[in-house]
Amino acid sequence: MAALLLRHVGCHCLCAHFSPRFCIRNGSLPMAISICHCGTGMALSTGVSLSGLLALLALGTFQSHLELVKFLCLGRSLIYTAKSALVFPLMYHTWNGIKHLVWDLGKGLKIPQLHQSGVVVSVLTGLSFSGLTATLRAEVPITGLPINDSLTSLPMLLPSPARAKFS
Repeated sequence: MAALLLRHVGCHCLCAHFSPRFCIRNGSLPMAISICHCGTGMALSTGVSLSGLLALLALGTFQSHLELVKFLCLGRSLIYTAKSALVFPLMYHTWNGIKHLVWDLGKGLKIPQLHQSGVVVSVLTGLSFSGLTATLRAEVPITGLPINDSLTSLPMLLPSPARAKFS
C-alpha cells in the first residue's frame, strides 16, 4: 500500500514540475510536434551561442580555419552529414514557427486542423530539407571562396575615421 501511494505521489510530484506535454501518457501528433519544436529551438540557440563563443575565443583567421578543415581530410560524406544535421532543425523550426504565428492569429486551432497543420509542417520540412541538402552536394570547393576580395571592399563602406584604421 505504501509503495502504491509513494508511486502515485512521486508521479504527481514529478509531473507537477514538468511541462504538461511530458505527463500525457497517450501521445498525439500535435504533442510530438510541440516537443520537437522546443527541442530544435534549444538545439539551434545552443549551436548559435556556442559557435559565437568559439568565434570569439578562436585564434587565427577564417582562412587558417579552412586550412585546418582541409588538413583533417574529413571527407565529403562526413561534411555533408554535418551540414544536413544543421539544415534539418533549421527547416523544422522555421516551418513550425510559421504554424505558431498562424495559431497566434487564432486560426487552425481545432483538433482536425491541428493534425493537418502537423502533417503540412512535416511535409514542408521534408521538401525543404531535401532541396537544401541537394544543393549542398553541388558545393563550391573550399579553395574557391573569395575571402580576400570581399574584405578589400570593406574599407570603402566604412566612414572615413574607421577607413584610416585599415590603411
